Amino acid sequence: MHIAVRLLNAILMIALPLALAPFMVRRLGVAWRLFGVGALTFFGSQVLHIPFNLWALNPLLMQLQSNGIQPGLALVASALLLGLSAGLFEELSRYLVLRFWLREERTWGQMLMFGLGHGGFEAILLGVWAVYVFFQAFALHQVDLSAFVPADQVQSITSSLTFYWEAPWHTALLGALERALAICLHLGLTSLVWQAVVRRSVGWVGLAIAWHTIANAGALIIYQTGSIYWAEGFLALAAGISLILVRALRRHGPAVESLAAPTSPRPPLLVERVSAAQDLGTDKLDESRYLD
Repeated sequence: MHIAVRLLNAILMIALPLALAPFMVRRLGVAWRLFGVGALTFFGSQVLHIPFNLWALNPLLMQLQSNGIQPGLALVASALLLGLSAGLFEELSRYLVLRFWLREERTWGQMLMFGLGHGGFEAILLGVWAVYVFFQAFALHQVDLSAFVPADQVQSITSSLTFYWEAPWHTALLGALERALAICLHLGLTSLVWQAVVRRSVGWVGLAIAWHTIANAGALIIYQTGSIYWAEGFLALAAGISLILVRALRRHGPAVESLAAPTSPRPPLLVERVSAAQDLGTDKLDESRYLD
């Protein structure tokens, strides 16, 4: 059972967004294209985010830890900086795409599909990685590592394999749960950035960055100081608040429905009257003034 549960965890991470997307297509009448745009937005944000963390942020975090700062303060500072880094790159990317690419897709439903693509693609990537890790761990399970692994790495790999296989089955499924909660969080973040576009106020992007930072940093701090279950509980709270945001901010949607799909302009009233008068005949011209 422990083998099947670990594989199931990886499959659920991939399947969840792929199941939600067609549901949104049918229920909200939105296009699959928006899921793809959201996925590209996440990918594009990471093209800059990952190198920034590797070459700029990580050296700064190592310097903080080596300067004799109290471990608790170092953890909080590191978590906040990592969360802020993720928030800046992802939310600014989200805003730029909504503002300059999706110029005619501004309805609430379209916003949700775009947000699902963003968070869903992250879940798919992590799910693919989880599948890779599963098959690697399965191949190395109960194998004499010393036969083909350098001696200085045997202990480390053995500890990792033991941790992987001995984790309780419910812990093994936390990856899928976390991705589901993260998708909810992404929908809330997208709704905040959406407000920045339809209200023409970039302050909403600042709120999205702040919320992203708090959610990421809070989960990391709780995981490091408490347990993974408390961290997932915090993420569940953040996901719930995000869904409340999605629901509450929907009220602004009807005001921007016209931005989504411009229709042909309505003919001027005078043209309508002349056209109607011609249909009625010249002898009925005077009566056409009652067509309002």
